[in-house]
Amino acid sequence: MSEPAIDREAMGRLAKALTFICAPGHPAIAALKKAAETGDEKDIKAARVQFLKLKTSERQAAMTMLQDD
Repeated sequence: MSEPAIDREAMGRLAKALTFICAPGHPAIAALKKAAETGDEKDIKAARVQFLKLKTSERQAAMTMLQDD
């Protein structure tokens, strides 16, 4: 089962959600913000890698926060 694609706007919102879940200086937040700003494929891949390094509970909480928007 493949994971859904996340557009640039969603990456920005996801970065904001993660600031409430993780420490503000977390590498995943910085990577998601950069990917949202640039839209560059390299930045998007880096953000995805950093996001997948998060604990499962942190990823689920962030995605849940996006669904509530």
